[in-house]
Amino acid sequence: MKAPVSDVARGAVTLAEVVRGDLVESVHLGHLVLLGPDGAPTLVGGDADAVIWPRSSVKPFQAVAMLRHGLALPPRLLALAAASHNGEPEHLAGVREILASAGLDESALRSTPDMPLHPPAAFAWQLEGNGPSSITQNCSGKHAAMLATCVAAGWDTATYLDPAHPLQVAVRETVAEITGVPVEHATVDGCGAPLFSTTVRGLARAFGRLAAAPGREAGSPEAAVARAMAAFPEMVGGTGRDATAAMRAVPGLVAKDGADGVYGAGLPDGSALAFKVLDGGPRPRPAVLAAALDRLGAAGVPGADGAALAALGDVPVLGGGAPVGTVRVVTPGGAR
Repeated sequence: MKAPVSDVARGAVTLAEVVRGDLVESVHLGHLVLLGPDGAPTLVGGDADAVIWPRSSVKPFQAVAMLRHGLALPPRLLALAAASHNGEPEHLAGVREILASAGLDESALRSTPDMPLHPPAAFAWQLEGNGPSSITQNCSGKHAAMLATCVAAGWDTATYLDPAHPLQVAVRETVAEITGVPVEHATVDGCGAPLFSTTVRGLARAFGRLAAAPGREAGSPEAAVARAMAAFPEMVGGTGRDATAAMRAVPGLVAKDGADGVYGAGLPDGSALAFKVLDGGPRPRPAVLAAALDRLGAAGVPGADGAALAALGDVPVLGGGAPVGTVRVVTPGGAR
């Protein structure tokens, strides 16, 4: 086994500080890039070309690859194909609907068994006598769509997670094309699907292209995925999820979180952002996302809810159940 590459920490900057009382308690380092509508960087913090695993932020582009190879779903279910869902009833029903459309059931899923992400959904699932399951794993919408793509294309369904399977070859090619970055590394994601590397800049570039597609490439698979996610943000995440809240706040925004501190988002004009929090923690992500969207001018998008965007960025630090501090975003150059 090759020694792991550790260059991701090189050139990192402070993205956010956790303030408790009058002291900075913790610091989150990382890389951030903001791109204008023309794809040129308007703000860079850290190394925009740091090679990263995009984790679940890559799901919209996996969905693009699936559409290119025969997947046909209504927008609500296409949004679920690009989701890291909560495992709420509407999500599980949607996964079963995707499978049924391909003549399959949940026994065909190979996603790693897990409990629903949403605590009330997990509690209800347990009360029904259930444990970790492939259908309640947050990537099951993607896996169901992968299986449906295989049926549409005439590919084997039993081996759909093999990196050499035609579906995964197509995903790899699509990720490289839409990010503009050659895939240099491959591994397995938490759900069991192959995962391909990109860079922070490449991830932002991909989200800019995706979000602008309804206006620039209206009939493309990219446009279909962007419209679906923007129209059904509750299917992309669910109750209490920051990606869902952000897309509800800004019409046409396409945003997708990923494990280990990754985020990508794009606005309808093609401007975009991506960041990677080096410690992998989710705590600073909503605050950094809201600040980055503010810098991109998201509040000026027609119909945007500025108050909802501000609320997204308000991440309190609690003491005794009450706010005693906050997560404070630090922009490149040290301004707060």
